[in-house]
Amino acid sequence: MEDAAEEIGLDEFKRLEIRIGTIVEVSRVPRTEKLYKVIVDLGERGTRQTITSLVGYYSEKELLHKRIAFLTNLKEAKFAGQTSQGMLLAASEGEKLALLTADREIENGARIS
Repeated sequence: MEDAAEEIGLDEFKRLEIRIGTIVEVSRVPRTEKLYKVIVDLGERGTRQTITSLVGYYSEKELLHKRIAFLTNLKEAKFAGQTSQGMLLAASEGEKLALLTADREIENGARIS
């Protein structure tokens, strides 16, 4: 069992900008075993590229067109020479992993609160 995380206030939570986006492109990152390069459409906010280690959990076909929760205000980072401009949100338990998705139609870019 994981230790409980430190509690945060509502103001701290509001600093996270989490939005709904649609995955519009997926490709393997060359010379890596677990990485995909994913392009996410965030509606009027444009597109973002992220690098994610979902190989082994999802195929490219399973990811394409999936509507997911995306953390947009994470500092840009480099993985395997590729730029990552945010993070797909997922839940994990042992070897299981599930992306957080929207359960009904809502515009890309809608903020999660």
